[in-house]
Amino acid sequence: MTANTVVAWFSRLYDRLGFLGCSSHSGRRTFVTNAARKVGQAGGSLRDVQQLAGHRSLAMTARYIESDSDSQRRLVNLI
Repeated sequence: MTANTVVAWFSRLYDRLGFLGCSSHSGRRTFVTNAARKVGQAGGSLRDVQQLAGHRSLAMTARYIESDSDSQRRLVNLI
């Protein structure tokens, strides 16, 4: 499969399921965000998430991680 074939496959799948605003990267972005939020529980670091995502730079991985102001407040309260 080519990259464009995968993109088209996900697009048709999401359309059939009625998922609006989803793309071939939606699942990838969700995985990276969830992994980043839980990596500390596994004793890992964001470098581990970077490697799982197959990114060359941590900056690219950071672009996939969605922020959450409630999580930020809870983190500051833990410190």
